[in-house]
Amino acid sequence: MHISKKMSALALALAAGLPASAQAPKISGLVQVWYTQMTDSNLRQNSNTGPYDIRGEFRENGFSVRRTEIKLAGSVGDSVDWEVMFDPTITSLPVLQDAAIKYKLPNRVEFRVGQFKNMQTLEGMTSSSELILIERSQMAKRFGDVRDRGAVASIGFGDAKGFGGRFHLGMFNANAKGNETNAQKDTVARLELNYGKLHTFGAYTLQGSTNLSDKSTGNDTLKGGTFTVYGNGTAPTPAEVLDNKDATNQIGAYYRFQDDKFHASVELITGQIGRLYPSLVTTAGASVNGNRKHLDQQFLGYVTTFGYTFGRHSFIGRYDLLNYNYGDKWYGDGNPYVNTVNGTDFTPTYTETTLGYTYAFLPEKLKNANIKVNYVLRSKNFLQPRPSQTGAQGGDTLYVCFQTAF
Repeated sequence: MHISKKMSALALALAAGLPASAQAPKISGLVQVWYTQMTDSNLRQNSNTGPYDIRGEFRENGFSVRRTEIKLAGSVGDSVDWEVMFDPTITSLPVLQDAAIKYKLPNRVEFRVGQFKNMQTLEGMTSSSELILIERSQMAKRFGDVRDRGAVASIGFGDAKGFGGRFHLGMFNANAKGNETNAQKDTVARLELNYGKLHTFGAYTLQGSTNLSDKSTGNDTLKGGTFTVYGNGTAPTPAEVLDNKDATNQIGAYYRFQDDKFHASVELITGQIGRLYPSLVTTAGASVNGNRKHLDQQFLGYVTTFGYTFGRHSFIGRYDLLNYNYGDKWYGDGNPYVNTVNGTDFTPTYTETTLGYTYAFLPEKLKNANIKVNYVLRSKNFLQPRPSQTGAQGGDTLYVCFQTAF
């Protein structure tokens, strides 16, 4: 039985069991098929180095079913909404993406609990079906497209047609789509503002620490890993690493202008790397993640996007930068990213320039059916050179997305 038939049967069964005050579930979905074509052999033949985030689909030419999102949503009376979304294309369990219950209280107050995105970045909170380019920006992939289990309270204010917005405050397990493993929680805040329907802007932050178990028995006991010293200098002691607890923070701001023809957006994010590349371990004497060079290692990213639409056609350009060691912090006086013998430089500042074209079958309902063609030019510092090459390498990609939403 096809999945659509299974979902229809499930929806009918749910509807039959609902009380009169409950709304029958609404089914929606998204299907994306990608084709990727490398412009040379570097991406498939050279090994990745450093923290650059590149999807497996881009490491080989071919077709892939990127998304098959199925969403069920409904309400119980006027005060309770619910939604469940899963994606069978996910190769590792769980395939469940979202599972949330929202309670609507007086004075535009809402309370949401369950599993959903942790309220970071602009594109991270944008539905996959509504992205104007095929792939999210580096910052959105790394920091925004993260689902977790937790709760968020929010309050709306102002006027959607004038100046208004909504403030969110919440906490999450900090264990991706898993249950809690220690007493710490991530705290998040997000301010979303609008000036009419054309201008959207806001800011967000996340504060957290390790997501490792901190039980006091066996291998669950947290221990401080050991940092590498480059040249002369002194690394922090394991006790200092343990005291730091992989302190993590993110803070960002964004602005977007969108009308029927023009799109313009800009976003900036910075913060402390922390548990993204953890320094805590459960085995005494173990080394920390190789992408972490300092306890207080910072990151900085920014992205700007412009687009123009006429009729069925859209043209988009985006410039995207993410620096994983903003401020150049490491222990000792040697540069860990530069090979002094051959001069190869793997400094973890990565740029992407993406040029895109979209054809919409129904311009008034862009997300329902479209074809996107993107070309991404990447900085040349994230691949190890082959014996026949000199200097750090990179690789560009031409890719196409066939999309339908229902």
